[in-house]
Amino acid sequence: MNPKVSLVIGILCISFSPIFVKLAGVAPIGSAFYRVFVAWVCLLPYCIIKKKLRIDKRQLIIAVTAGVVFASDVAVWNISLLKISATVSTLLANLAPVWVGLLSFLLFKKRSGNLFWIGTLLAIIGMVVLVGYQHILHLELNAGILLAVLASLLYATYIMITKNIMASIDVFTFMFYSMLGASVFLFLINSSMGNTITVFSLKVWLCFIGMGLICQLTGWLTINYSLRYLESTKVAIALLSQTVFAGLLAAFLLNEKLAVNEIIGSVIVLAGIAVTFLKPRNQLVSSS
Repeated sequence: MNPKVSLVIGILCISFSPIFVKLAGVAPIGSAFYRVFVAWVCLLPYCIIKKKLRIDKRQLIIAVTAGVVFASDVAVWNISLLKISATVSTLLANLAPVWVGLLSFLLFKKRSGNLFWIGTLLAIIGMVVLVGYQHILHLELNAGILLAVLASLLYATYIMITKNIMASIDVFTFMFYSMLGASVFLFLINSSMGNTITVFSLKVWLCFIGMGLICQLTGWLTINYSLRYLESTKVAIALLSQTVFAGLLAAFLLNEKLAVNEIIGSVIVLAGIAVTFLKPRNQLVSSS
């Protein structure tokens, strides 16, 4: 599959996550656990039949670590949602592209280029317009804000870990062990918080299955596949469009109306993402 097409499919799939979470109406961290656990259970028989479980010690440590980082990102972000507004938390949690660009330069001396930073700035401006500038003006430094920023850093860390290992490991093998680590970690968090994770209605269980199959399994299989071939910085900025697609899905599936600022902000975000995927003029000349 074309990596860019794979990335688009993955983003569309994970955009269903807030829809399922809203429809389920249970503790956010409980939803996060079943999102990962259901995907892992569905992947288990395939990996056994296709003999995808073989992995060396180094790859196992990295995969499990990536899973714990991903689970931590989900847990921290969901906790921040309880302390500050969802719009502000979402905006701050989507600072991942900035962290990816900075970490790539600081750790690997990799320059992202002017087009990346122009596109990133444009996309962030679009995010601000989308959630409403008034929410930004009234920010106060509190635990919720710090947790949302931490979530964005964890998100960026997961993308970078995944990028560095995907070239040397099968994507199904990586997903199996990373989701196993994430499932165990989220189970321990739910247990420590006393969340009920067994007694639910049929509607809630169907939402969990939807999250596991669509958002986690299909979504992150295709995103991780794209990370084999695309730069992590570009994947990170492209993931910003999740907020846009989630808004559109909510409008169609939950009858939520889109405000003018949300429509304008969405267009700006998508334009910023498009800029990051443009090739510099000198690269176009050399390739021709």
